[in-house]
This record gives sequence, C-alpha cells and structure tokens, in this order.
Amino acid sequence: MKVLLVGSGGREHALGWKIAASEALEELHAAPGNPGIAALARCHPIRMDDVEGVLGLCRQHEIDLVVVGPEAPLVAGIADHLRAAGTSVFGPSAGAARIEGSKSFAKEIMRAAGVPTAAALGEAVSPCVVKADGLAGGKGVFVCRTQDEADRAVEQARAIGGEVVIEELLEGEEVSLFALSDGSDALPLAPAQDFKRLRDDDEGPNTGGMGSYSPVPFLAPNDIDELVDLVHRPVLAELAERGTPFVGLLYAGLMLTDDGPRVLEFNCRFGDPETQAILPRLEGDFLGALARAAEGVLDGVDLSAGPQAAVTVVLASNGYPDDPRVGAPIGGGAEAEATGALVFHAGTALRDGRLVSAGGRVLDVTGLGDSVAEARERAYAAVEEIDLPGAQFRHDIAERVIHVAT
Repeated sequence: MKVLLVGSGGREHALGWKIAASEALEELHAAPGNPGIAALARCHPIRMDDVEGVLGLCRQHEIDLVVVGPEAPLVAGIADHLRAAGTSVFGPSAGAARIEGSKSFAKEIMRAAGVPTAAALGEAVSPCVVKADGLAGGKGVFVCRTQDEADRAVEQARAIGGEVVIEELLEGEEVSLFALSDGSDALPLAPAQDFKRLRDDDEGPNTGGMGSYSPVPFLAPNDIDELVDLVHRPVLAELAERGTPFVGLLYAGLMLTDDGPRVLEFNCRFGDPETQAILPRLEGDFLGALARAAEGVLDGVDLSAGPQAAVTVVLASNGYPDDPRVGAPIGGGAEAEATGALVFHAGTALRDGRLVSAGGRVLDVTGLGDSVAEARERAYAAVEEIDLPGAQFRHDIAERVIHVAT
C-alpha cells in the first residue's frame, strides 16, 4: 500500500512511525513532513493546505491512502477534494469536521444526540470556561476562576475571531478518548490523559499540550465501552443522519465528574501529544485499520492495547506559547533514543545540516515500561540527554497517578 501522510508535527511523526511498522506498507510519503518523518518517509515540500499540490502527489505516486493529521486542512475540506478525485482518505469531510471547527456546532450536535456536556452560560460569570468558537491550535480555551480572568478571557477569545462560547466550569478527571470511525461504527483506542498547562501543578497558560500518559488507571475496559456508547456513537449517528458521516478519528475530551462523564470538546483528528503515548501501546495492524475505516468497513478490526504503559514529555521552545524562539540548536536526540525512548519531532528543521527548533513544541519524548511509573522514569531519563537551550518542559507528567497505575 502506498500512503501519503499530511502534516508536519509530533503527531504526524508518531503516525508515520506506526504506519511504517505495517507489513502492508509499500511506500510512505509525507507532505510536508519534518526531519524526523524524513527518516521513515519521502518528504515533499508541499504545504498541507495546498490541495492541488497534495492531489498532484497522489497522482504522481499512485497513492492508495491519504492520512490527514492536522485539523485545519480537514476543516477546510481537503478530504472532500481528495475523495472527489477518487483517492481513499482517512479523515472526515468538511461537514463532519465542523465538530471541531465550530464549538457552537458541536454543542448543537450534542444536544440533538443527547450527549452529556457542560451547560452553556449566557454571560461570562466566574467560575466558567470561555472558548473561541473556531480553531485556535489548542490555545482558545480559558478556564476562569475569578471575574478578572473571565473578563480577560472574553477579550482574548474575541481577538482570535468568530463567536465566543461560555460554559460552566466542570471539575473532575479529564480524559482523552479516541475512536476510529468508518462513518457509522466506532472502534475505541486506549485512553490517555494529557497536560495542557505550561508549568508544573497545572500552572501557567494553556498550551497545545505538554505531555500525556496511557493507560489511565481509573478507567477499566468496560468503562471505555460505556463511554463510547454514551458519547461517540450517538454523535456519529447524528452526523450520519445529517448527511455528513464521520470517517476518521473522533476524539472526545471528557471530564469525569461526580455526576457522570461530560464532553468538554470534540476533535476531528488524533490528539497531540496523546497520540505519542497511545500508538506505541497498540497491537494489530494500524495501517490496515486506517484503510478499513476509510473504506467504511471497520467490522472485525482489533487495535487492542498491549500491557506496556507509555509516558510522553513535551520539550517546548523558550518563550512558548506566546513568543517561541526558533532556530535553537538541538542535540542529544540519538543519546535519548539509545536509552530506549522514542523521540518524535514536533517542531524541528534542518539548517545547514544541523537540527534546530522550528516551532513552539519541539520534541516529544516517550518512555515505555511495565508500569506508568517505569515509563515515566524512562521518559525523563531520555529528556535529560537532550540539549535544547532554554527548553521548557513539565516535571510532573503522570506523577500524581503513578501510585495507582498498573
């Protein structure tokens, strides 16, 4: 099978790494890719929003399956153009991707489908959550515990553009639950928990994510099945009924409250950095599962998680998230990998043959082990091998749960 991977971040590096392990893979291409992905695939200097360029690659290399990583091209309709040209795509249509592209649309879908979610508020009165309605790269959500924070959040959300959505503030454990969908059914993957705040103890601004771990010790397998029945399948049915069946990865961000689970948000793609902790745990033919979902026939596919745990630590540039420094030299990657960890490139580039930072989140380091505690220890041991001047990373990823993780 010839595969084209669209995207250039850590999530796409993890996807490419997992796809490359499939015996069914004949060729792997990426647009545009990154230096880490280039070790697995042939990278092409085509922007992910260049639909004609991507279509040209598909024709030139006789691509059998396109896997779209980021949300922006999906919301813009890249999957529609590719399917219209006869190319199989893992990724939802623009109509289905609105589940992430518009938070007000997602609320409408959840109300129609009877899916529990945070209550909408008429005004920003603390405590509350303020959200920019459209895409904001993971930085459009503001948790407000004081009125000053709420007032500032409304201004910040409006500055992003579009409508502002205001919700009640929910308390509990937050969980990311992914499910592959073929347009009607859902195949859940192992759950993960991510860490959105920049600094330890959930301090500092929201980011795209500073780390993650899997498995989640307070979710049993039967809990996952119940959550998919409660959350994913009703939404998939509602989207299909509206003529926009969802084919791809439906990601539910959940809050497990004392009153039961509530949906915080839906995303139309693999999460970042949860993917980097989930994929190394999956058994079975990952590429085959993506292809089957794209064909609309997920029945019989198994992507169970193995017994190992995974912990991912994100290394971000100095100044991230507001003003990340780029061009900083990166060293120690080979030494980090020599410890047994996986090092995924999130925001890197080659300048005169040297690896440098090229984005806010630069590297994602994933440790594996027989327990979350062991995986965490290995991840941080690998982080210590990396030399990135001014790097920011959290020291408490998965720390709180290691005493109950298995």
